[in-house]
Amino acid sequence: MSQTTPYQSLELRRVVLVFIYLTIAVWYFSWRLGTFNPDALTFSISLYSAEVYGFFATLMHIFMTWRLSIRRPPPVPEGQSVDVFVTTINEPVTILRRTLVNAIGMHYPHRTWLLDDSRRPEVEALARDLGCNYLARADNKNAKAGNLNHALEHSTGDFIAVFDADHAPNRNFLLRTLGYFQDDTVALVQTPQDFYNLDSFQHHKKKNKALAWHEQSVFFRVIQRGKDYWNAAFFCGSCAVIRRSALQTIGGFAIGTVTEDLHTSIKLHKQGFQSVYHAESLAFGLAPASVVSFLKQRIRWGQGAMQVWRQEGVFFCRGLTMAQRINYLASSITYFDGWQKGLFYMTPVIALTTGIMPLNTIGSEFFLHFIPYFLLTFWVFEEVNRGYGRSIVIEQYNMVRFAAMAWSTLAFFRKALPFSVTPKGTAPSPQSLLYMAPQRIILVLNFVAIFVGAVLYHYEIMPLTSLLACTVWATVNFLLAASMLIFSKVKSSFKREEYRFPIPLPAKLLLNNGTPTEVYGIVDDISATGFRFYASFPETVQLGQTIKGQIFLPEGPVDLHGEIKALIPGTTENGSYVKAIGCSFKWDNRQEEEKLDLFLYGTDVERQIHGLQETILTPFDHIATAGSNGNPEPHVDKSHWAAMLYSQNGNTKNKPGVGLISISNGSDGPRQMLVFTPLEENTPVKLDIHSRSDVSELSGTIHMNKKMNTSALSIFCYDLTPERESSS
Repeated sequence: MSQTTPYQSLELRRVVLVFIYLTIAVWYFSWRLGTFNPDALTFSISLYSAEVYGFFATLMHIFMTWRLSIRRPPPVPEGQSVDVFVTTINEPVTILRRTLVNAIGMHYPHRTWLLDDSRRPEVEALARDLGCNYLARADNKNAKAGNLNHALEHSTGDFIAVFDADHAPNRNFLLRTLGYFQDDTVALVQTPQDFYNLDSFQHHKKKNKALAWHEQSVFFRVIQRGKDYWNAAFFCGSCAVIRRSALQTIGGFAIGTVTEDLHTSIKLHKQGFQSVYHAESLAFGLAPASVVSFLKQRIRWGQGAMQVWRQEGVFFCRGLTMAQRINYLASSITYFDGWQKGLFYMTPVIALTTGIMPLNTIGSEFFLHFIPYFLLTFWVFEEVNRGYGRSIVIEQYNMVRFAAMAWSTLAFFRKALPFSVTPKGTAPSPQSLLYMAPQRIILVLNFVAIFVGAVLYHYEIMPLTSLLACTVWATVNFLLAASMLIFSKVKSSFKREEYRFPIPLPAKLLLNNGTPTEVYGIVDDISATGFRFYASFPETVQLGQTIKGQIFLPEGPVDLHGEIKALIPGTTENGSYVKAIGCSFKWDNRQEEEKLDLFLYGTDVERQIHGLQETILTPFDHIATAGSNGNPEPHVDKSHWAAMLYSQNGNTKNKPGVGLISISNGSDGPRQMLVFTPLEENTPVKLDIHSRSDVSELSGTIHMNKKMNTSALSIFCYDLTPERESSS
């Protein structure tokens, strides 16, 4: 641990809660020792051991998250030599192109390398087309680690930035990470692995709610920061920079396991090197879209953790501090959660179908001890995770992954394992039935067990209190399994090959159907292959019609050509109309496509525009909010936008600016404007608003709300106080 690293510690109220929890836990587990059923000792001891394991895991989690590092990047010195490695084995060329375009476009001098373990001619052609270095090898020995080590032999940069094929970096990635290496002991700077496809399996985003939480939010927002305080943050395989000389000290990227990232990290830490976790999202990749790819990835991570544990010892190895050992142990044993959860899912089934209880009594004394411990466990988890620990949702994901995690731990007894690549793309997998079979079994067994238990109670084989307790438990298991089976079914129904960004952008289209018609509106639901366009359309709009026009970005307009593929109808009192058109791109200029790619990928602009958050209020936060006073900010509906042309200071000679304005339910309601150049505050602005129904005029004064950073330039958000509005 660096004694000079600033940190955020648990607040006093949370510290008090933790100590109350620890006191209650000791009281509960001491009492539980006297509750074993002498007629079912194996059953009793197994359940007690699973509970103790959970408490032990919670203790390590509290230890890791007690203090979270606060990092501010030092300035980057000039003259550093940097190689950027992008690894690929089977990813689509379209995904590779986006990552490479963003990698090449990063600020700070560097050389970009495409490391191709597939030896595909089209991948080599892509590298040649983009002007980056291409490197392939004769075989795939040692998988990704071997690919990276092969590149080390052919490159000379003092620092190595590593990205997976789908992780598109922000242009400022190197500027925000290289400064840490002024400390000669720093071998690794890791940043969060974030994701742009918010409809992935690991994202739990609800419609009409400003949440963009995903299953790894706790790890990348809290746990890694906690590990960083103890100099135990580890390499995650992508979105990181590593010092070449440190790699040479340990013989390159670690081989012999299927998680070269974790393995490399522990080798570096054993040599006394420092790691840094920079908690700012600076690259965005493609999260597993289906339950199959999600579970395959977790299985590989678990298998790799077992291999590293077997080879390096983790807790008993030399070279690590005690704090580092605890951190690595916590990351390794987490996969044994699968066995614990599996036992919890089966315990009510066994009890309800046999009448055999793991406790010798279930009555008021049991509830007096169990309920405080149970509730405090979840409450503490919420508080130490600072709002990222959504307990119920995490329990749902525990249901999905329990069998995969349990299976992965068996790798501890296997010396060699094949390297499995997480499938990229959004296509549904036919293997989902197989991978979700354990959840279906849990669902059926718990459902049936409830009725069997009722029969046993009828024949006085099972006491009423035992029946009620186990029925509640089985019902919870049933609901967890049912909810995630439905969730996986919904996710597998997504058919798009490309993620569509719900980012509103002003656009101008020229519809050519005999008479050219220029239409201003907003583009939404956009990717590099197509988009949806909302505007007030002429009656001549029709399917198959060719279009051309411009989409306006902070970096300047993107010229486009395309074709209308769908007419999206709307209805009013006067009948139906075309409210939007679905279009496909027909790119004539690769540079225009890359300009759009640079804007969409490698940033979190979608989250900034829509105000999406990963955190929720903890119980303490709810209490503090309920007791706070003050006037809330006026609500601005940011779910609907319209294109606008604007001018300021009565200047009508210059070409009007183009931007977006939020649509209000009333003309006097609060509005927000999004523009690509800064405006003068407290100065009148005049707008022509192009909505889906008409063109209207609006004037008012503006005040700065916030500035949103994109891949290059910024989007400026202003609050607008309207003065008048009229339709034309």
